[in-house]
Amino acid sequence: MSLSTPALVVALADGRFHTGEELGQSFGVSKAAIWKALKKLAELNLDVHSVRGKGYRLSEPLSLLNSAQILAQLPQSRREQLGGLEILHTIDSTNAHALRRIQSGELDLTAGKCWACLSESQTAGKGRRGREWVSPFGHNLYLSIVREFSNGAAALDGLSLVIGLALVTALDEKGYKGLQLKWPNDLLLDGRKLAGILLEVSGDITGLCHVVIGVGLNLRTDPTVMQSVTQPWIALDQAGYQERKRNELTGAILNKILTALHMFEHSGFSVFMKKWQEYDITFGKEVVLHMAAGTVIGKGLGVNQSGALLLETADGVKTFHGGEVSLRLNPHATDTGSNADVA
Repeated sequence: MSLSTPALVVALADGRFHTGEELGQSFGVSKAAIWKALKKLAELNLDVHSVRGKGYRLSEPLSLLNSAQILAQLPQSRREQLGGLEILHTIDSTNAHALRRIQSGELDLTAGKCWACLSESQTAGKGRRGREWVSPFGHNLYLSIVREFSNGAAALDGLSLVIGLALVTALDEKGYKGLQLKWPNDLLLDGRKLAGILLEVSGDITGLCHVVIGVGLNLRTDPTVMQSVTQPWIALDQAGYQERKRNELTGAILNKILTALHMFEHSGFSVFMKKWQEYDITFGKEVVLHMAAGTVIGKGLGVNQSGALLLETADGVKTFHGGEVSLRLNPHATDTGSNADVA
């Protein structure tokens, strides 16, 4: 086995001590080469403890992504729906990688199939509106799924809401309660951002196109790594998440998303509307909607059958579609409670 950063991470993932000699024998290199390679783990924000006489270990064990364990969570019908699952060590962003794979023409997307990739970390993770998605190594979920649609952008109305609902459903079935959704693509826990969704379209927006569905979910995150994040955030470990369940949870989420995509293709958003609104954090509350054209204040009335936001404003009920928008609860309203800091 040759020495590389990914291989060294796998060797240390159990959180136990491994001597330099033991590691050197495993990789067929000197102890000096092992020490040099260990220094590179700091670039991944991995904390390596060194104790004389005992060797090296990670400060916390890692549950690394494993395709077999993830696929084991999928029923046969969903495995057949998946044209491929790629697991990466580090990438700029899973969405960017997926777009490159689309351009290469190598993906098997026949007969409604999807292709998915996961990465242990991202060096240039992307959020909506050009924001960075902070992506430390080995702790969270960075997932992209590619799906082909034949009817262009018109067929995608409400898709980001469907993916958010699939995430909530998977987590709820695993026992995580108190989850909420914020139009059009945020998943919240205790009023703080737990996950985000980013859709990117490639191809003909009026005909055959490919949609890349990006999902970032905070599972277990060191606050020092998240210092650059300006909006309130939370990780699932604050709700009891256990690291050893990472692959099981990833498989459950992938299963729900694939199931939702199958339903969405045949029925559109309307069949999801009622369930989505059960988790709508802004329903009945005064909100502020920021758009390029200006700001709108109104009361949240949920969404319509195409997934558009409905607001009761001073000028009547208005309908708003996705895009470069930002929805916030109105901090000056009298009935915002503990959710006033939601961004």
